[in-house]
Amino acid sequence: MTEDATPLHRVRVHYAKREPLRYISHLDLTRTWERIFRRAGLPVAYSQGFNPRPRFQIAAALPVGVTGRGELLDVWLKETLVPEEIVTRLLPSLPAGLEVLAVHEVALRAPSMQSQMRAADYRAVVRSPEPVEAVEARIQALLEAPAVLRQRHHKGRWQSYDLRPLIQEVRVQGAPGTHVLTLRLQTSPEGAGRPEAVLEALGLGLALHTITRVNLLFEFDK
Repeated sequence: MTEDATPLHRVRVHYAKREPLRYISHLDLTRTWERIFRRAGLPVAYSQGFNPRPRFQIAAALPVGVTGRGELLDVWLKETLVPEEIVTRLLPSLPAGLEVLAVHEVALRAPSMQSQMRAADYRAVVRSPEPVEAVEARIQALLEAPAVLRQRHHKGRWQSYDLRPLIQEVRVQGAPGTHVLTLRLQTSPEGAGRPEAVLEALGLGLALHTITRVNLLFEFDK
């Protein structure tokens, strides 16, 4: 790595992805952050190679259609800046739907967030005329099932997988008309559960719903 590209400082940006950006893809969100850093004039370090890229790392991709209020992004900088200055520079460049909640320093050589991630918490609001007891019964059956076989499209073909080991917790509250489900799903290098797959397994996939990722859990949180 050249001297100009050597990072001297690393910060973690806590941010929210709100409703206006609900349907933006992970790739488009990455490009959006690149433009934000450039417009903010932050001294972001770049990778080496024929196509240098800004050195930043989003903790976990959000599924399209899911909002997030506990999102994290690490940025490597060529200068040491206090978190308050970074926030001040970022705010004027943020598009509608992207909100910086906090910035704090991280050890330059700390492990990557992806390698330390263990789970994610989601909140799903589902419109359904069913009584909450019926949903509770299906949740109980799901959690007691030895396996929940599903299919997903990956790299151009359909693959079968077992959803059950990826589900850590599912709870529901509400009344006929609206149910609020809280889900804790594995999100780690070994595999990640998708909240929409859990709703489908509960027979709620076709009901009108919104999903928000509210928290990310890491090995270092223990």
